[in-house]
Amino acid sequence: MPLPPLRGPLLAAPAALPAQEAGPYLAAQAAVAARDFAAAAPLLDQALAASPDNRALLEPALAGALALGDGAAAAAYADRLAAGGQPSALAGLARLLARADAGDWTGVLALLDAKEGAGPLVDGLARGWAAWGAGDAEGALAAFRDLGGSPGLQAFGLLHEALALALAGDGEGALAALARPEASGIAASLPALRLRAQVLGQLGRLPEARALLDEAAPNEPQLAALRAALEAGPVPFDVVRGPEGGLALALTQIGAALGPDADPLTALLYARAALLLDPARADAAVMAAETLEALGAPDLARAAFALVPAGDPLFPRAEIGRARVLAAGGEGEAAAEALLALARARPGLPEVESALADQLRLLDRLPEAEAAYGRALDLLGGGSWRLLFRRALVRQEAGDWPGAEADLRAALLLAPDEPRLLNHLGYSLVERREKLPEALAMIERAVAAEPTSGAIVDSLGWAYWRLGRFEEAVAELERAAALEPTDPVINDHLGDAYWSVGRTREARFQWTRALSLDPEEADAARIRDKLARGLDAVLAEEAEAPPETPLTAAGQGGPGGG
Repeated sequence: MPLPPLRGPLLAAPAALPAQEAGPYLAAQAAVAARDFAAAAPLLDQALAASPDNRALLEPALAGALALGDGAAAAAYADRLAAGGQPSALAGLARLLARADAGDWTGVLALLDAKEGAGPLVDGLARGWAAWGAGDAEGALAAFRDLGGSPGLQAFGLLHEALALALAGDGEGALAALARPEASGIAASLPALRLRAQVLGQLGRLPEARALLDEAAPNEPQLAALRAALEAGPVPFDVVRGPEGGLALALTQIGAALGPDADPLTALLYARAALLLDPARADAAVMAAETLEALGAPDLARAAFALVPAGDPLFPRAEIGRARVLAAGGEGEAAAEALLALARARPGLPEVESALADQLRLLDRLPEAEAAYGRALDLLGGGSWRLLFRRALVRQEAGDWPGAEADLRAALLLAPDEPRLLNHLGYSLVERREKLPEALAMIERAVAAEPTSGAIVDSLGWAYWRLGRFEEAVAELERAAALEPTDPVINDHLGDAYWSVGRTREARFQWTRALSLDPEEADAARIRDKLARGLDAVLAEEAEAPPETPLTAAGQGGPGGG
């Protein structure tokens, strides 16, 4: 069973906190809420000086220390909680970690015997690996099998039984454990697939090992690296190398298995716990980094991404993540340089070229972005509508409408019902006053698929306006504005529609509202012009008479027809 999710404020109001310590406590509370664990630590220590046994302070101090990867500090806080008769799953985990990291497997077993662990699943797996570490292989296997008696935990127990058997050189036994029906939920997991492939190779069944990986997940980096290694023959068993690695794998798995409703801090704590036992666990480092990124701790996220060595199969994912954090922090050029270096070091990876292209586009380095999208598409055989869509956006921003339209239409061949594609191509054609009946049909399909999207409903209303169907335009644009009331473009469009049906006072109100919503400067200048002179004068100056009659189904009879 995973650790209980840490919900609500991590710092409950402590009882009888001395008034002179209220400042540090409140500052620590704010720092923890902001996930600034480094700033919170000294403040919590300052508050604890006045209230040393206060669980409301010790628990977040322990969580913060573990979140920072400081196992010694976490264990010290956990010992204080235990000494005060205030055990918790988190304190139990920290105390187990301290003993396991020191190789004190007898001490781990003593904690478990005293019921001072971290919960049934962690404790069961820890008991098995502690027994292994203490030299009791049979006891280890028995502990893993005992998990089979707990509903929902059988698969974990079978996997770790198989790992222990493989570690002991019993490959046939390991495969048999994973072949049991109760293991079905975990037999396709990454550790299980690696175990099976490595053991099959060692048993002289290399074709089976290769076929297993070809079928399972050929694009998964760790499996792809193993598949390449198996071309030369059997590889050593290295899914785990000992009890520390087995327990670290267990903690990583539990963190990864947490549901979407769990506090992400819990996943971070499991990842950090795994890294304390096995600093080389790249998957735990990536989990920690991505969770820290989601928690809004960019400096810690960058440091965690940097834990993944350049030779590891997960290094590209880690570098892409590090670049993402750099870009989010305003270091866009540094992010692009990191991705360019990665593309040179690891050529032929579409995910790297795609991430590079996205970053170059954000920097308005459009020719380079287009080229990177092209390389990614070539590597994928052109079969990604999302990459075609993103390259279309780059081409459109660069003024290459024929190239953009070609990409959008190619993307629609791959995903003909994708509302974002239908809306973007349809809206672009409307703005260009081209193929308006086709554009309207596309947008209507997009609205049918996403009826609550204000942006897509706006496209429909704007298409009606371009077609001269002003009353219908008003109705749809009012609906779009209700769905997304703070969008300046939608409010501007609604103002134009109001003007076109003679509701000029309401039009001026909508334009004024659009101005208050921080539109692009070019749009703002045009809105101010409309407020000063009216829409008709602006359109006349732009050599575009306002549409007066709907286009026929054949696309004749109005501006932009054909």
